[in-house]
Amino acid sequence: MLIRTIETFLRQNEMAATKFGRLAAHDPRFVLDLRLGREPREPTEQRIRGFIAGFEAARAIALAQEEVVHVG
Repeated sequence: MLIRTIETFLRQNEMAATKFGRLAAHDPRFVLDLRLGREPREPTEQRIRGFIAGFEAARAIALAQEEVVHVG
């Protein structure tokens, strides 16, 4: 379920729901609407999942680069 994935993402990244909505869906109310029962279309869901995957990949790269700087 998409909302569970988003809620987990928000907690792990300490991100506000409105910020996530603006970044991922260009809609600050996106998460609130999902919490209230909105069901996104399949293309929207895939775009949101892609945003999450890309964000997490970029974060992993940034953390890896940070470790190299501290070790090197």
